Amino acid sequence: MVEEERDGSGREGGRVAAGPPRHTRRLSDKILIAFHHACDQSDFEVAEELLRILEMMLTRRPVAPDVNRRKNMESLVAAHERLWLLRHPEASEK
Repeated sequence: MVEEERDGSGREGGRVAAGPPRHTRRLSDKILIAFHHACDQSDFEVAEELLRILEMMLTRRPVAPDVNRRKNMESLVAAHERLWLLRHPEASEK
């Protein structure tokens, strides 16, 4: 049996893979990951904008009940705390 290599774009040997697109993470998770990446690179302006977008997404009225709402809010609070500590390193020294 011969397997064709995937090029990372969902294509196999120039053809589009059959089936629905595979989404492994929610958009809010991807934004949180991008936020942490911006923090790791000390790009606090981008981190702040990503955090603002994430906050807007998590605080707007949900269409369907969200069973992960508490976990999402805890992640948002932790992200705010991380950004604040990165901008105020003297506070963590005390």
